[in-house]
Formats: sequence, structure tokens, C-alpha cells
Amino acid sequence: MNRLKSLLPLLALIALGVGLFLSGALDQLDPHNIVQDERVLGAQIAAHPLLARLTQVGVMMLAIATGLPGAVLVVFAGGILFGVVEGTVLSCLGTTLGALVLFLASRRAFAGGDAHVPALAERLRAGYHAYPLSYTMFLRLVPVFPFGAVTVALAWLRCPLWLFLLASVAGGGVMIAFETALGAGLAETIVRDGHVTLNILAHPQVLLPLLGMATLALAPIVAGRLRHRRPGPPPTM
Repeated sequence: MNRLKSLLPLLALIALGVGLFLSGALDQLDPHNIVQDERVLGAQIAAHPLLARLTQVGVMMLAIATGLPGAVLVVFAGGILFGVVEGTVLSCLGTTLGALVLFLASRRAFAGGDAHVPALAERLRAGYHAYPLSYTMFLRLVPVFPFGAVTVALAWLRCPLWLFLLASVAGGGVMIAFETALGAGLAETIVRDGHVTLNILAHPQVLLPLLGMATLALAPIVAGRLRHRRPGPPPTM
């Protein structure tokens, strides 16, 4: 019974995310729909500036906390409606708050469940705790790892809360800045060409800088392993 109680917050978030996804709520945030309604939405933002910004933060927080697939569409919407700088700030704030909710729920779900942890799991945790900063930043910077899945994994790996928040703000912020800029660019492309696909996320100009930063995050791990493998000095007679 206690185990079920510890799982309830995480299960509730997952269920809410599945429900939102199946409801088709994200369809309203398709960049083509946002661009078509940009004048109306812009007028509403001008009439209710604080509410509009709180809505962007709240929707982003909900998408991240529930692990909702396609949360990048919320970031794109922020870039289109608020511009690159303000859109990045609002989406970063919502992402950090949502990630914190999911992280705490996941940490509660995993608490007390280590009575019979497999040896492989213990080795994974040991490897992580040898280089927690590098591994955490790497996981946050690599765009192929889903944000929600990484959040749950970091909770399972027992990432310290301060490090989790640092990586979510710094590493997650880098990705959101790229995605917000893409969203602002998508609006111009849709107006000019009439259509665009999200395959732009796989463009080398987007992926290569992120992968380069992820590689830098792994550099201390590689250097440490090479240092451990280096043979010591020969024994003296």
C-alpha cells in the first residue's frame, strides 16, 4: 500500500500526459495554425500581457511535467508569439518548473524501491556518480533523448536536486533557445513558402552544435578513464 502511494504522483502525471496527447490538444499548437491566427493571438497578448505570459509558462510546465510528447510545439509557439528572447525565457521557466515537478514525483516513486536492485543497475549508478556533472549535462544536451525520460532517469540515478536544476536551466535552456529561434524562423518560412515540416529539427545546423556541446560535457569522463588506464611507472630496483 505504501508503495502504491509513492507511485501515485508519477502515475497521475503520466495519465494526464496520455490524456492530453489523445485529446489532440497539441494540434492547436501546430505552427501553421499559430501563424494563421497570429494577428488574433497577438491582439489578445497585447490586451492581456501578463495572463498571456503566464499561460505560456503554465502550458510549458504542464507539457514537461506530464512528459507530453510534442512539447516542442509549445516552445515553437512561444518563439512565434513572443519572439526569440522573451519566448526563450518564458519556455525555460515553464520547463524548469515542470521538470522539477516530474523529478520530485519520480524521486518519490523510486524511494524505498532499492531492496533488490540488480548488479547492473548498481554499476550504472556507480558510473553516474563518478562523473555526475558531465553525465547530467550530456543527457540534457543530447536532443535525441526525450526530456521527460531523462528527468525520470536522473531521479532514478539519484541526481542531486541542485545539479538537476542546474542542468535543467543551463543544458535545457540551450535546447530551448535553439527551438525558440526555430519557432520564430518557422513563422517566416510558413508565411513565405506556405508549408514547412518539423524535419528541420534534424538539420545539421541544429543538431551539430548541440552534439558538439554534448561531446564537451563528456570530455571529463573520457579524460578520467584514459588517466585510469595509463600504466604506472615501472618499479625501481
